[in-house]
Amino acid sequence: MKSLFWILAICGLAVTLTLAARHNAGYALLVYPPWRMELSLNLLITLLLALLAASYGVVRLVFHTLNLPSYVRAFHAERQLERARGAMTDALLAFHEGRYGKAEKLATGALEAPEFAAVGALLAARAAHKMKDFNKRDGYLMQAERLAPDQPAARLMTQAELLLDQRNTQEALTVLKRLHAVTTRLTGALRLELKAQQQAKNWDKVLELIGKLEKKEAIDPTYAAQLKINAHQENLRNAMPDVGALKEYWRKVPAADRADNKIALSAARQFLAFGDCQAAMEIVTSSLERHWDGQLVRLYAECQGDVLKQIERAENWVELHPQDASLLLTLGRLCAQRELWGKALSYLEASLSIEARAETHLALAQLLEKMGRPEAAIEQYRRGLLLCAGAT
Repeated sequence: MKSLFWILAICGLAVTLTLAARHNAGYALLVYPPWRMELSLNLLITLLLALLAASYGVVRLVFHTLNLPSYVRAFHAERQLERARGAMTDALLAFHEGRYGKAEKLATGALEAPEFAAVGALLAARAAHKMKDFNKRDGYLMQAERLAPDQPAARLMTQAELLLDQRNTQEALTVLKRLHAVTTRLTGALRLELKAQQQAKNWDKVLELIGKLEKKEAIDPTYAAQLKINAHQENLRNAMPDVGALKEYWRKVPAADRADNKIALSAARQFLAFGDCQAAMEIVTSSLERHWDGQLVRLYAECQGDVLKQIERAENWVELHPQDASLLLTLGRLCAQRELWGKALSYLEASLSIEARAETHLALAQLLEKMGRPEAAIEQYRRGLLLCAGAT
């Protein structure tokens, strides 16, 4: 539509000029002694327009001629960019297809274009890493640093990720420290550091990073919960020199984490190992009141306190969990400690009727020995050994 408008406008202008020229009888007299030249005004206007057009053409020609080298450079740069773009596309496709040698070769072909040079070097580094050629990988990373010194985040992220994959934990942590000095807003960097701290077994740092990621809603809640459990368990098992340090650590554990039965179980076991049965008992009972757990119930019998009160509390639990074999085993052991042989026997037999376990057969065998029934005790030992052999 726009082109049609211009065609009509030009045709209208041509008709207007033609009609104006037909009714224009003027002339122009040009004098340059001793010459005189008389021209019609229409011819003079035509000549002037032609001269103007010719002058414009000459100026344009000179301008293009003078700028020809820059045009050639721009053309070559555009061709180079197109080749690099194609090489990068093919390199990415080859990398995701698992053809790492081809991906590396194609990625290095993109290094000639400044726009793709740094990205190409990083992709080549990843391909070399996949082929376990770590020297070439490090060379490409150095090349990426040289090509894009003002954009270090992508290079440092890539370097840290590859070092972690190689399980070079300490060097990866050093790289991540440099990355945090550049920017603290990258969630991906926190995830990488979380993985690095797990590898380094820095469990306090793991808990700190989980908290940061949870604030950003950048970690799956189920995965975060499992990591917290593992971190607390590792700290409770390995980082406590004495019962004072254990109590201080347990006091600082958030209430939501203390409520987890697995964490409570690890803490109770550590308190028992240090001989603090009262603290272990409090942890076990409070945790069981919130969330029932068979492992905690079995540990309940190991907490040496007021056994009669323990039996009374456990019998109240039986009303709520009558089919829990672990609870019945625990009651049997507690009754055996108080030499309540009949009750102990009935609880252990009830536990075996629900679930046959080697530890229950062992407890029953020990009880029968104390009751003066060696033949029955031997039979329980035999059954327990059979279960152990079947488990192995």
